[in-house]
Amino acid sequence: MYIRKVALLTAGGLAPCLSSAVGALVERYTEVAPDIEIIGYRDGYAGLLTGDSITFTTEMREKAHLLHDFGGSPLGNSRVKLTNVKDAVKRGLVTEGEEPLDVAARQLSADGVDVLHTIGGDDTNLSARDLALHLRKQARELLVVGLPKTIDNDVWPIKMTLGAQSAAEAGAEFATHIVAEHSSNPRMLIIHEVMGRSCGWLTAETARRYHQWITRQEWAPSVGLDAKSWDVHGIYVPEMAVDIDAEVERLRKVMDEQGNVTIFLSEGAGIDTIIAEKEAAGEEVQRDAYGHPRIDTLNPGQWFAKQLTERLGAQKSMVQKSGYYSRSSRANRNDLRLIQAMCDYAIRCALAGKDGVVGHDTENGGRLRAIEFERIKGGKSFDIAEPWFAELLDSIGQPMGDLAEGAGLHD
Repeated sequence: MYIRKVALLTAGGLAPCLSSAVGALVERYTEVAPDIEIIGYRDGYAGLLTGDSITFTTEMREKAHLLHDFGGSPLGNSRVKLTNVKDAVKRGLVTEGEEPLDVAARQLSADGVDVLHTIGGDDTNLSARDLALHLRKQARELLVVGLPKTIDNDVWPIKMTLGAQSAAEAGAEFATHIVAEHSSNPRMLIIHEVMGRSCGWLTAETARRYHQWITRQEWAPSVGLDAKSWDVHGIYVPEMAVDIDAEVERLRKVMDEQGNVTIFLSEGAGIDTIIAEKEAAGEEVQRDAYGHPRIDTLNPGQWFAKQLTERLGAQKSMVQKSGYYSRSSRANRNDLRLIQAMCDYAIRCALAGKDGVVGHDTENGGRLRAIEFERIKGGKSFDIAEPWFAELLDSIGQPMGDLAEGAGLHD
């Protein structure tokens, strides 16, 4: 395929891979096809709709390696869905009567873009698919090669999404500071709320990495350094139903013996119950452009704290969220390797005229390939039957709960 111009965009929430992925794509294109022009749309699909883009100059290409050392996105992000006409009009991205897909298609044609690399989650890449199909219906060719970004690791059928490993590592580091607060008050309840709308992988992996940190330290209970007080005592994920009465009984003993309880909570655990309570009370549940409930307005950590504080006899409760800290971190060593491999393959696909979302396909032997757009889905569940998760729960004395749809704590 003859390519003259490539466009990049990052969209959705932040993840530790975005800056590095942009850098890797720019570096690799400069190495293998230096004559190809590279532009980047600012603020994701918002920039595409308004024609707001930058051109990567020679100087910028020479500095692209610096992007591996930073989090965030050098292009900026937004949550814009190209098929959500009402939201696009409300934001002023298109005028009344215009179709965002038409506007985006015209902009790509006007810019002379041959290949669009989208770096985002399932919503971002499915919007890219809609755009590519729309263009083909109009006899305009556009190759879309996406890269899977999400700290939740919840895109099917991709084994590991970019940014997830770094976010788990950053969340565990965050916990080493926050859990120290257990000594700030007698009978302290700490809830570490971790991002994860419908997938508990990030919460579980963050808890595992934090627990591993606990096992690596030297402890001395005689001088007030007790591993049991610093450890995680409960892990709640959306995929697992938890008997609240049994948990209260178990955790009350921990509180009585150690004077504190620390819980790692996935923000998606229990949100169905919270939403039902709000709607029953006549409250409107706010949603984003993709139709997802805005979890920041639901405050699941505070809801759980309210359920548990009195029953555990806690004198003080604290909810701390590691989400923004985790998702804004730079890519770690494991993610840098994954980013490099995926970006290299994405460019190979582009030059060969192959579209799709690049990832290790769990339904094809875990091979790195361009996965067909129609097979990409969000909401991949975390498998609580994973041996390492069972071992983790056993090590902290928590019984394995039953698999449940829309889980959380249940009476």
